[in-house]
Amino acid sequence: MGTLVCRAELDKNDGIILTVENGDDGITQTIVMDGTSITTTVEGPEETSTITQEQDSIAIECKTFTLDAETITCTSTKETTHESGMDFKLDSKANLNVSASSDAGYKATNTTIESTAKTEVNAGAANVLTLSSTAGGELIGTKIKVDAKGLLDLIAKGVVTIDGSAVNIAGKGIKVG
Repeated sequence: MGTLVCRAELDKNDGIILTVENGDDGITQTIVMDGTSITTTVEGPEETSTITQEQDSIAIECKTFTLDAETITCTSTKETTHESGMDFKLDSKANLNVSASSDAGYKATNTTIESTAKTEVNAGAANVLTLSSTAGGELIGTKIKVDAKGLLDLIAKGVVTIDGSAVNIAGKGIKVG
């Protein structure tokens, strides 16, 4: 890196402008404090990043944003939006907990939920669990058990097929037909 060109401008109307020019690398750094905002800009031959701070907001515009800390807490008293134009990834080396005190919604073209030990879906004691599909559904496993503590209805608008190497039907008062 060669010699830097540094300027400090003080103006009663425009505020303070600090500029550092690195001619060898084609990079100009500027800080502008105009009485209402502070704008920090780094402009290079290929990209420009800008941080603008006003009394009620901070805006960061850049190609790559990296935040590295031991602990991060983000809190908002109103809406929070995280949006990506490409892949969006959540990754935790320990537990991942997601909760909502009201409704939660999830929508995708395809969904895969996979666990290496146990997968549990629970609607709570007084609630209803509904699994539905407009096209069809399958429950596949080496052992599947449907256990109703009360009434169990198996209903089909078409043919019902029960097929197994052995079929056991047990109960008090079995009715057929």
